Amino acid sequence: MDAEKPFVSTRILDLSKDDMPREKALAHGIRALSDAELMAIIFGGGLPGMSVVDMARGILRDCDNRLDMLARLSMNELMSKYKGVGPAKAVSLAAAFELGRRNREQAIGREDPQIRSSRDAVALMSPLLEGLEYEEFWVLMLSRSNRVTYKRCISQGGTASTVVDVKLLLKRAIDCLAEGIILVHNHPSGNASPSGEDDRLTARIKDGAKILGINVLDHIIIARSKSYSYADEGRL
Repeated sequence: MDAEKPFVSTRILDLSKDDMPREKALAHGIRALSDAELMAIIFGGGLPGMSVVDMARGILRDCDNRLDMLARLSMNELMSKYKGVGPAKAVSLAAAFELGRRNREQAIGREDPQIRSSRDAVALMSPLLEGLEYEEFWVLMLSRSNRVTYKRCISQGGTASTVVDVKLLLKRAIDCLAEGIILVHNHPSGNASPSGEDDRLTARIKDGAKILGINVLDHIIIARSKSYSYADEGRL
C-alpha cells in the first residue's frame, strides 16, 4: 500500500524565479506586480500542486477580476468559498483592503475640495461608500465658494435603509456655518434609483434647510459603480 503523501503548500519561496512576486517587487517596484501577485504576497502560501499566484488568479477570476467585488466578500465568505483560504489568509486580505480604505479616507480628510458638479461629489465620496454592505448617510458642508469645509456620517443602517435625524443634520449645518449642503448615501444593492423614502427624506431636509437659509445643493446616491444625482435629474 502506498504511503499517504504529506500535505505540501506551495509557498512563495518555492516558486520559480520567474514567478516570485516579492523578488519582482524589490527589483521593479510594487506597482509592477499584478493583482494576483499582490494577493500572493498577502497569502504567503498556496495549495498542493498549485502555486499561491495561481490560487490568487483563480479567486480573482471568480470575482470577474474586479477588486471591488473581492473587497465586498466577508472573511467568512472567503473561507467558505475558496479552498485553501483559512483564517490567516482571510484576515490578511481583509486587513489589506481596510488599510487602503483608511488611506483614501484620510487623504480625503486632508483636502478642502471644491464641488463644481455632482461628479466632484461622487468622486469625493465613492471611495468611502461604494464597497459597503450597509447604508450610511453623509452630509457635506459647503462654504459660499462651494468648498467642503466639513463632512460627517450622520447615520448607519442595514442593507436596505438607514434612519436620519433631520434635526441633528441641520444642527450640524448650523454649527458649521454652512452656506449649502450636499446629502450623500449609498445603496448596497447596486441599484442607484431613489426610493420613495429617499424622496420624502430629501423633501423634509430641503424644507427645513430653507427656513434656516441653507441651500440643499444635491442629494447623491452611490450604488457601487453607479450613482444618481437629484440635482442632475432636476428634482431639487
